[in-house]
Amino acid sequence: MTAYPIDEIRKQFPALGRTYNGKPVVFLDGPGGSQVVKGAMDAMIAYMTNGNANLHGQFPTSRETEAMIRESREAVADLVNAQPDEVAFGQNATSLAFSIARALSRDWKPGDEIVLTEIDHPANIDPWLSAAEDKGVKVNWIPVDSETLTLDLSDLDKLISSRTRLLAVTLASNAVGTIPDIRPIIKKAREAGALIAVDAVHAVPHFAIDREELDADFLLFSAYKFFGPHIGMAVIRSSVFKELKPYKVAPSDAHYPDNLQTGTQNFAGISGVQASIGFIESLGTGNTRRERILDGYRRIEEHENALADKIRKELAAIDGICLYQAPDTVAKTPTFAFTADGLSPAEFSRRMADEYSIFVADGHFYATRLAERAGVHDSGCWIRAGLAPYNTEFEIDRFLEATRAIVRTPALQAGGRA
Repeated sequence: MTAYPIDEIRKQFPALGRTYNGKPVVFLDGPGGSQVVKGAMDAMIAYMTNGNANLHGQFPTSRETEAMIRESREAVADLVNAQPDEVAFGQNATSLAFSIARALSRDWKPGDEIVLTEIDHPANIDPWLSAAEDKGVKVNWIPVDSETLTLDLSDLDKLISSRTRLLAVTLASNAVGTIPDIRPIIKKAREAGALIAVDAVHAVPHFAIDREELDADFLLFSAYKFFGPHIGMAVIRSSVFKELKPYKVAPSDAHYPDNLQTGTQNFAGISGVQASIGFIESLGTGNTRRERILDGYRRIEEHENALADKIRKELAAIDGICLYQAPDTVAKTPTFAFTADGLSPAEFSRRMADEYSIFVADGHFYATRLAERAGVHDSGCWIRAGLAPYNTEFEIDRFLEATRAIVRTPALQAGGRA
């Protein structure tokens, strides 16, 4: 496998055949949710076709459901270098974080502290913040540098202490793509005896993750961001998981990871997880699934980063476009937040779709603290485009040419902000 098999990759995503206003659609809205690989669709249809069943039954479809869940946990464990019994499924990463926070904070008390960051998605802020407010726990914030759009670690020694119970930090910003260097933060928190929650939702679609290297106690992500169905995953270190006491109905399973999975799960969704991971695996070579996943990510990064370099260079050169990104020395996902003179983000995105059949997103993407620091919160925030493994250089050229055309003709804007 030498050349990146873009044609074969695109054949695996049925949505890429869509047209809008007579033109092939270019999907650049991946940061909000990728398109779904056909293998995941097939797995979900096969599960429902062969017979849906709940757990603990003495009949084949129930046993098959339990086997499917075990196999899905094994695949997730290989994705992030964890153990299968450390994997819990849920509605989404946000819901799982709220459940974990409520359980974890049972033992918090006034005088305790937690540390959050201004660059995080609220899914890795509000669950911990609300639990801290309920328990009278102090919240310390690692600020964002508004110039570099990455974390300012200059006061880390003041923010993390022996009173710190939890650090919550992201692997990558869903809004501007910054991949902050979280190693010194995690090291400091671990030395203080704190638990560590890492938001990997925006990271998993783009680069390989090793839970052990990260030294994370809680790792959260969602399959709909990496080519699969709407299902969330929490990977929790076993030594922490076995002490966690989630809120649940009394008769349900008391052992982990099942005790975090309240109510009947989305079994059809879980059945699609293996195939979404299998897509990444299929791009690599190796003797084990983990080795193939790592090699698949290597190829994805090479492809996406080559296209991303072109977009960053050419977007920055367009008069009227302001690109919000960290410096060249800071790692980034292929995610691009920008504004256009004379057009609100909503108007720009609407024209991009209606006139050019290119789908980009607009808004704050829930990164409200980051938008405030960047000074865009009161003006509609950002336009956001993001790459996925199925995007092509031809699509990128279409996007860049459409951007040039739109900023040259702002008077054609239609209507107000939706």
